[in-house]
Amino acid sequence: MKEDILEQLVDDYLKSNGFFTIHNVKFQPANTHPEYVKRDDCVASDMDVVGFHPMRRGADRVWVVSCKSWQTGFDPGAKIASIGGNKIISGKHAWRAFRELVKKKWADGLITEIKRLTGSTKFTYVTAVTRLKGDPTFWHKYPSFRTNLRGNPIKILTLQDMLNDLYKKTNTTVASSEVGRLLQVMKASGWNP
Repeated sequence: MKEDILEQLVDDYLKSNGFFTIHNVKFQPANTHPEYVKRDDCVASDMDVVGFHPMRRGADRVWVVSCKSWQTGFDPGAKIASIGGNKIISGKHAWRAFRELVKKKWADGLITEIKRLTGSTKFTYVTAVTRLKGDPTFWHKYPSFRTNLRGNPIKILTLQDMLNDLYKKTNTTVASSEVGRLLQVMKASGWNP
C-alpha cells in the first residue's frame, strides 16, 4: 500500500513513463560490515518506491526514490548543513532521514538490495519533494553522497514536475489510479495549471 500522496504521485509518474514499480523496499547494513552496530543498524530502513524500466540502460534503468512530503519544502543547502552540523531535527539526528546517502554502510545495504531486486548496481537515486527551495545542485553533486552511492547519479524530482508531466499525458480513458482519476476530473473541469 502506498502510504502518502507523494508516494502515489511518484508511482503514477514512474508508471506513466514506462517503469514497473515496487514500494517500501527494505534495506540495512550487513551485520558483517566492520562498522555495523547492532543497536543502531538492526532495524531496516526502506526506500519508498523503486522503478525498473525494461527499455532503458545504465543508471536510468532503475530509479530508487525517497519521498520527502514535507509541507515546508526541501532546501538542499539547509539539509546538507544540518547533516554536516549533526543537528537534531524532530528529536533525531538530521542524517537519519538520509542514512543511505550519509553512511557508507547504509549505502552498501541499499546497493545490495537494489542488485538483488534488479540485477544492477547502477541506478538513479531520486529525492521526491513537495516543493524545492534553493539550488538542487548542492544535493546532486554533494561529494560524500556521490561517493557513498558509488557514483550513481542523484536528482531531485518535485511535485510540480510530476504533476505537469502527468497532466500533459492525461486523456479521457479511465485512469487506473486515484491520482490519475483526480487529474482527469481536474482537466475535464477546464482547470489549467
